[in-house]
Amino acid sequence: MGRIKSTAIRTLGSDLLKQNPGKFAKDFDKNKKALAAIKKVKSKRTRNKLAGFITRKMTSAKPEE
Repeated sequence: MGRIKSTAIRTLGSDLLKQNPGKFAKDFDKNKKALAAIKKVKSKRTRNKLAGFITRKMTSAKPEE
């Protein structure tokens, strides 16, 4: 079982994925840099949680045909 993400992380991460679908990848470090370019996140911990959530969503997403 994975760690539970807060509602704020899930909603913000989902919104960012919908608004910027081509900016994120399956790599955690690339997602951290993309988040820094897109949105000013106040804390490093929050940025890392968001990047981890987005990475997990990208790896579990079905490839588009």
